[in-house]
Amino acid sequence: MTRPNILILMVDQLNGTLFPDGPADWLHAPALKALAERSVRYRNAYTASPLCAPGRASFMTGQLPSRTGVYDNAAEFASDIPTFAHHLRRAGYQTCLSGKMHFVGPDQLHGFESRLTTDIYPADFGWTPDYRKPGERIDWWYHNMGSVTGAGVAEITNQMEYDDEVAFNAVQKIYDLARGADTRPWCLTVSFTHPHDPYVARRKFWDLYEDCEHLLPEVPAMPYEAHDAHSRRIFDANDWRSYTITEEHLRRARRGYFANISYIDEKISQILETLDATRQEAIVVFVSDHGDMLGERGLWYKMNFYDGSSRVPLMIAASGLPPGRIDAPVSTLDVTPTLCDLAGVSLAEVLPWSDGESLVPLARGAERTAPVLMEYAAEASCAPLVSIRDGRWKYNRCALDPDQLFDLAADPNELTNLAGDPAHAATLATLKAKSEARWDLGRFDAEVRASQARRWVVYEALRNGSYFPWDFQPLRDASERYMRNHMDLNVLEGSKRFPRGE
Repeated sequence: MTRPNILILMVDQLNGTLFPDGPADWLHAPALKALAERSVRYRNAYTASPLCAPGRASFMTGQLPSRTGVYDNAAEFASDIPTFAHHLRRAGYQTCLSGKMHFVGPDQLHGFESRLTTDIYPADFGWTPDYRKPGERIDWWYHNMGSVTGAGVAEITNQMEYDDEVAFNAVQKIYDLARGADTRPWCLTVSFTHPHDPYVARRKFWDLYEDCEHLLPEVPAMPYEAHDAHSRRIFDANDWRSYTITEEHLRRARRGYFANISYIDEKISQILETLDATRQEAIVVFVSDHGDMLGERGLWYKMNFYDGSSRVPLMIAASGLPPGRIDAPVSTLDVTPTLCDLAGVSLAEVLPWSDGESLVPLARGAERTAPVLMEYAAEASCAPLVSIRDGRWKYNRCALDPDQLFDLAADPNELTNLAGDPAHAATLATLKAKSEARWDLGRFDAEVRASQARRWVVYEALRNGSYFPWDFQPLRDASERYMRNHMDLNVLEGSKRFPRGE
């Protein structure tokens, strides 16, 4: 069979509520709006875990963190867990990554045959939380509110430098793929770090939102005591007491975030234009790893199950999938089985350990009955949290906290916890039974604690004496680039040109 090429466009920390049916009308995102018109748009898509490394490992494997062991941003992603890159490569694809995937551990490829950039975050165990020390802040890597108070304009930052490089390499790779030296089908994953904080944007994008009417949160900040227990832990982890957040800070931070959506849109436009110019066709997937609360109810960043943090954009443009909006809840866990379904690749050998399902039947009119599952066991938590989104309901459970039950149809901002309402006792009992059948929280907690303790020992040991980093080193053989004397110039010029000349 002829297998389709696949282009995955991944962004970081993009709030899915801003994508009610593609990008919101007021966002300046022409490339993503054009992509939305030809895509299946999953309005209620959720991350498997609202943090970078665990969310991305789950996205790549179709397995929850409790299966992958990637509980937090410093947990090793084991090399024996198949990813979509492994499945596709095994079926004859060339697989390539340009950009971020936050792999932790010595394996920095996880099925990708090539990787064009290093990662933006460290690959070692240095960011390991410690449940043995509840409430401890590790100041040199925990989030604080400085990203909010420091929002504004700059022409270059650490993250802009990274994403400029990611886009450049992706464009060059698409040109290279067009030359046809490798006849295999390809899967290219392009993964950006924006619009992740800090909320600093280039002037050209910042100016697009000067008159934006969405620079203040819909739900104002609440007093610390009015928040649920886990939100209070997030506030403490973010060192909120050291900062005074003004309305101007809110406006500038959200403006910078929206501006960086437009920045990424320009990068995506460059990539899609190059794909079109080189006459290549590909399935296109657009997705984020998790969301950002953006000041709603006073919360920022992620690390919780509220929709701002856990809901993500997901759009798939593929031949045979009619464009349109799907309202049924789905998960980033579903992307790997969906890609393999579209590529005609069997997952039979690993299906018993999969937590996702193909979205192809849903896109073609079938109903989805399986609930969406989420987990969180990283910074700002002191024990694992789990969540089920089932139809209109979201049920959250943690051994340390009271249960939460939200009716998202009637209460999209999740302001009213119905867990103690006798009128909803039957719904609570049903979802609690589903949650308890899926998760043994005591066992989950013990496994997380064991992982953390091991990593603290190993990290300290490996930092003592000679240090060999696991960070990916994107080496290039300069002797095989451009023109060298072991090459025939006439052959070289012809093979590197697209379209070919006479």
